[in-house]
Amino acid sequence: QVQLVESGGGLVQAGGSLRLSCVASGQTFSRLFMGWFRQAAGKEREFVAAINWSGPVTRYANSVNGRFTISKDNAKNTVYLQMNSLKPEDTAVYYCAADSDMLATAQRAYEYWGQGTQVTVSS
Repeated sequence: QVQLVESGGGLVQAGGSLRLSCVASGQTFSRLFMGWFRQAAGKEREFVAAINWSGPVTRYANSVNGRFTISKDNAKNTVYLQMNSLKPEDTAVYYCAADSDMLATAQRAYEYWGQGTQVTVSS
């Protein structure tokens, strides 16, 4: 079992930045593939970014590529999502997810999920 706890959400103006954190416990973090997803009100949850267990391989949704950066600190059991140049359409609940098998963009590949953190971007 893996427990995931997100933090760092909040209210920010358009053009601003936020850094989300997700701390994992319960399994060897260094062997986990990690992802970030988001769900806006009234919409389906969607993929945002993913990173492989060792860190150097990443994937991004087209909508955030070039603005968001995912990173992983295995010593701190933490995955980060640095979000820059935020837009109102980035407003959503952001979820951290973990997978022990592969780097994936599909939700069904992820075994473990956090409770989510709200990000609100005002115009």
